[in-house]
Amino acid sequence: MQATLIKDLFASLHEGTLAEGDIKVEGWVKTNRDSGKIGFLSLNDGTSFLNLQAVYGGDNPLYEEMKKARTGAAVSLTGKLVVTPNAPQPFELKVTGFELIGDVADDYPLQKKRHSFEFLREIAHLRPRTNTFNALYRVRSVLAYAIHSFFFERGFVYVHTPEITTNDAEGAGQSFEVVTRSKNPYTDFYGVPASLTVSGQLHVEPFALAYRNVYTFGPTFRAERSNTPRHASEFWMIEPEMAFCDLSGDMAIIEALVKHCIAYVEEHCPDEMDFFDKFVAKGLKEKLHKVLHSEFKVMTYSEAIVILEKAVKEGRHFDYSKIEWGMDLQSEHERYLTEVVVGGPVFLIDYPKEIKAFYMKENPDGKTVAACDLLVPEEGEIVGGSQREDIYEVLKAKMEKAGNIEGLSWYLDLRRYGGCPHSGFGLGFDRFLSYITGVGNIRDTEPYPRNYGNLKY
Repeated sequence: MQATLIKDLFASLHEGTLAEGDIKVEGWVKTNRDSGKIGFLSLNDGTSFLNLQAVYGGDNPLYEEMKKARTGAAVSLTGKLVVTPNAPQPFELKVTGFELIGDVADDYPLQKKRHSFEFLREIAHLRPRTNTFNALYRVRSVLAYAIHSFFFERGFVYVHTPEITTNDAEGAGQSFEVVTRSKNPYTDFYGVPASLTVSGQLHVEPFALAYRNVYTFGPTFRAERSNTPRHASEFWMIEPEMAFCDLSGDMAIIEALVKHCIAYVEEHCPDEMDFFDKFVAKGLKEKLHKVLHSEFKVMTYSEAIVILEKAVKEGRHFDYSKIEWGMDLQSEHERYLTEVVVGGPVFLIDYPKEIKAFYMKENPDGKTVAACDLLVPEEGEIVGGSQREDIYEVLKAKMEKAGNIEGLSWYLDLRRYGGCPHSGFGLGFDRFLSYITGVGNIRDTEPYPRNYGNLKY
């Protein structure tokens, strides 16, 4: 008999086509308890966040064997599926056959109790079996699909940009060097210094000037010696690039993407989102619902500085209280603007050019660039974007000042060979997942986190 998938049982239930009858299921024991006369085994087969309840009676010749099945064991069950509309569970399996496929050792670390996130990080290879991480990584998968579906529905071309590069994109100097185990690591392999990419943006821009709308979605690396819940040394980035697009068009795509992803996850992961709302971050669904139905406001950086200066004068406490034009805003400032001042999502635009990357379009005032950060309540900045500098002479002067023309002459060529206004943005996938699920530490949203001082797997 072919095994029935638990997800198909719940799908049939919702469609009103669930039928009673003999079935076979395979999966892992979540819980197992017996009263001496009857036993209840909760089974999960990995296809659904929800479990199947299996019932076995004391008259079953396999009763003694079944009651010994431990949490985590892989088993196969056969029996009759029975609809139970008046019970807490909508249906259950009356077991007639049982096979232990894979037992668990006595030291199996996951038992029927709540485990801390810190403890589970030490057993990342097992934590997908817990309720929280089972839900989290399923949402991660669905969110990734939502991103691809958004861009494909709008005709974007998906580009795979390189992971090994000769530049560090924004010139932050926080890249990992790629070397070989030899006496002359640079000259023996590539002949030039190489590093892991910190961003796919520079490599995807040329494709925008051929296909119009493109995006890259892949891993990036930052050698930041930081241990905050928001930083990791390896993380995934979504980086679209659009030709014939100004900052306003860029922000329109950002807003549409964020709303599409929230709606898609809500539709396709209702059970998981209910779980997060109830057990991880109370009020999560309401928070996301407000974002989904909000009009994203726009505020200039200069306006934000005036507002923050006024707040400090009126007694508002910030850990970083020296507010002045030209400063790089901290998370506490961003959250104040979005949560207290605006009461919803807000695009902060027109930042001082000195604190932004060389490739951003200089505004006519000569002091600011056409950049935007999307700020959302309870998180602060989640997306950063800009219109790219498309005037050759201006960009060349910026690159000369930054000292990064060498090796990036091809990037300048884009402004000489059929250049046009174009824009793009970067959305950190792992941090976005954190915001959508309420799981506040990036080390939990990543299956195998890489962060400063930690590389267990």
